[in-house]
Amino acid sequence: MQVDLEPGKYVLAVSGGVDSMVLLDLLAGRPDLALTVAHFDHGIRMDSKFDAIFVRLACTRYGLPFVTERAELGPDASEATARTARYDFLRRTLQEAGAAAIVTAHHQGDRVETAVINWQRGTGRRGLTALKDRPDIKRPLLAYSKAQLLKYAEKNNISWREDSTNHLPQYARNRVRQKLSGQDISGLAAALDALQKTNDTIDQLIEEQLNTHLLKQGLERKWYKELPTDVATEIMAAWLRKSDLADFDRLTLERLTQAAQTAATGKKFDIRRGAFLAIQKDFLAIEK
Repeated sequence: MQVDLEPGKYVLAVSGGVDSMVLLDLLAGRPDLALTVAHFDHGIRMDSKFDAIFVRLACTRYGLPFVTERAELGPDASEATARTARYDFLRRTLQEAGAAAIVTAHHQGDRVETAVINWQRGTGRRGLTALKDRPDIKRPLLAYSKAQLLKYAEKNNISWREDSTNHLPQYARNRVRQKLSGQDISGLAAALDALQKTNDTIDQLIEEQLNTHLLKQGLERKWYKELPTDVATEIMAAWLRKSDLADFDRLTLERLTQAAQTAATGKKFDIRRGAFLAIQKDFLAIEK
């Protein structure tokens, strides 16, 4: 297996599961990488402390620095809560280590599962390709299937820890994984690759239009009012992200788009606590 990761300094997220243990083995021997292994214990399982011990021992064998943190989220923690806590820890570790990016072991199956979950949630085209490389998060295993990772682990005598929560039905990802189990998802993965290219092109065009019509005081309203609703919605989403207001849902996005195109001058609409969309005669403004 070949891992595409540029030389540099990284924080490698290792849970102790087979995916991250394979990635650890693939990267540990590369002299062009400076790795800090980071393990986050959610405190959801009674036996999770043994995962941290397991990963620490592996890092000792590989001669890599190891950082860990434990939270006490409890067995009722949601997927969103667990994910937020984990990435908060990883980003703090990233800053403390002075690294270029976080590296995770997400693979082809994770990518397809994320697309299905986001489709079910109605997140739109971007949600279907949400799991990808970013400047601050590298995912070098996205081209590989779970079966390939298991085969590598077996061939190279790599041991790992099984997370019992991966089978609990209260988590949406587990339910989707169960439905996809045993199915050939290579076609879906290929379709997501094609969609990713399309999304990148659309995002570039939207960014160009937004930059052209985003004035010093706000977004040009006359131009925005004349846009087709679907295009206006995409522009609104891009503007919110550009304004560090990315945590919106579909209903909020549609509500703000309609307000921006039809509401009377002087009106204000809540985006989230402390942030508002202000309707002016010639422009739209985001107030915080």
